[in-house]
Amino acid sequence: MTNADLADRLIDAHARLERLRPAVEARAPWPVSAHFGTEPEASWNPPELLAHLAEMLPYWLGQVERILAGHPEPTSFGRVQTDHDRIDAIGRDRTLPVGELFERVATGKDLAIERLRAMPAADLERRGTHPTLGGMSVQAVVERMLLRHFDEHVEQLADILARSSEPAR
Repeated sequence: MTNADLADRLIDAHARLERLRPAVEARAPWPVSAHFGTEPEASWNPPELLAHLAEMLPYWLGQVERILAGHPEPTSFGRVQTDHDRIDAIGRDRTLPVGELFERVATGKDLAIERLRAMPAADLERRGTHPTLGGMSVQAVVERMLLRHFDEHVEQLADILARSSEPAR
């Protein structure tokens, strides 16, 4: 898979998210979740999901840059689900209007696409070490942490919309 293929996959994933936008915005304001961290009863509503998507795109793009700048390989990178910065960003940004969150996701997507398209093909093979997943190439990081993760959250948002037929007021 080429860097252009990866960029195209992100474009497609974002288009799926954008198709959900009218329904998410029509049902706003959404309640924020009482538990949004890693506790067993944690659950996310659209505000938490969108806040996470807006935060995770620039975060993982930055981690790719960390791998590319690292010497010698493999460079340590990444985080785990309990990372306080991750949880704090969700807690802070979930109170923004959903339209603003969609715009932040779009900005992160645009930056990631621009960087992926400009990346030399050899950079996809550079390696880093994740704290729980171990050694990964840049391509694997992009596929798992950006693309697959993004797709999972788009599906999660679609499921939330399917379960909620009325706006929460």
